[in-house]
Amino acid sequence: MDRYDRHLLEILQREGRINNQDLAERIGLSPSPCLRRLRMLEEAGYIQGYHALLNAKRLGLSLMALVQIAMDRHTPERFQSFEEAIRDIPEVLECLLITGQAADYQLKIIVKDMDAYQSLLLQSITRIPGVSGVHSSFVLRSVIQRTALPLPE
Repeated sequence: MDRYDRHLLEILQREGRINNQDLAERIGLSPSPCLRRLRMLEEAGYIQGYHALLNAKRLGLSLMALVQIAMDRHTPERFQSFEEAIRDIPEVLECLLITGQAADYQLKIIVKDMDAYQSLLLQSITRIPGVSGVHSSFVLRSVIQRTALPLPE
């Protein structure tokens, strides 16, 4: 990966809808080599996809929770079962297997309000086999929300 590739990725992370002509001008290449580089970065797995960032509050999703989940057994089968079940819950934005805490997983969840959170917790999350403990923290305000990754030199 050279400086052109890094610059291309930096721009795409912030402006995913930029057209190839403008992208080529910004990185200092003609459109054909720019498009070839873009396709190679996609094929090599550097670019996983293109997405629109939606405004959660405008969609009525105003409560974000960070939820730590403890499992009853630490077996690959138990973890796999939990991970498969949690993938089917659209309110779960992230699921991270963690260490250094009393919990095994940390979830980032977004819902409409506290009633919706309670329903999600009691009707879905705590019913997943193996869940033995849940600790919830509620986000008061998002200070930084990034999707752009820092690119190595």
